[in-house]
Amino acid sequence: MEHKHKICLVSSSGGHWEQLKKLQPLVDKYSGFYVTEKTRFDASPAKYLMYQTDLKDKLMIPKMLINSIKTLRIWIKERPDIIITTGTLVAYPFYLLSVLLRKRFVFIETFGRANMPTVAGKLMERHSDLFIVQWETQKKHYKKAIFGGCLY
Repeated sequence: MEHKHKICLVSSSGGHWEQLKKLQPLVDKYSGFYVTEKTRFDASPAKYLMYQTDLKDKLMIPKMLINSIKTLRIWIKERPDIIITTGTLVAYPFYLLSVLLRKRFVFIETFGRANMPTVAGKLMERHSDLFIVQWETQKKHYKKAIFGGCLY
């Protein structure tokens, strides 16, 4: 019996989330699930919702701790083989677990940054198995980047 890879697609809300949802054909082909932040906007088809935070949030550290615990629970329940993300902080605990547990990690740099690297990209590039940029101009900022085209 062939093992069907389980894919976890995780990203923050907004544009990152809109880009990630374009990978629905992967979820249809393989067993997959989505994780994003809980906001007032529609988060379907997300199976799991995390706390929304950013580097300027005064409650970032407690929210990241809670999100990390939630990530561990999701990981134990779902047992993903591959993590795919378009960023940002909500994906970081998934990134760390993928490194620790030697699971495949795919980072897709955001479409919104044609000429600048992102903090998430710089942090997660090192241990990514596949690092995709959506603009040719982004390749100069990353050693491992390959141009994959636009998700939109």
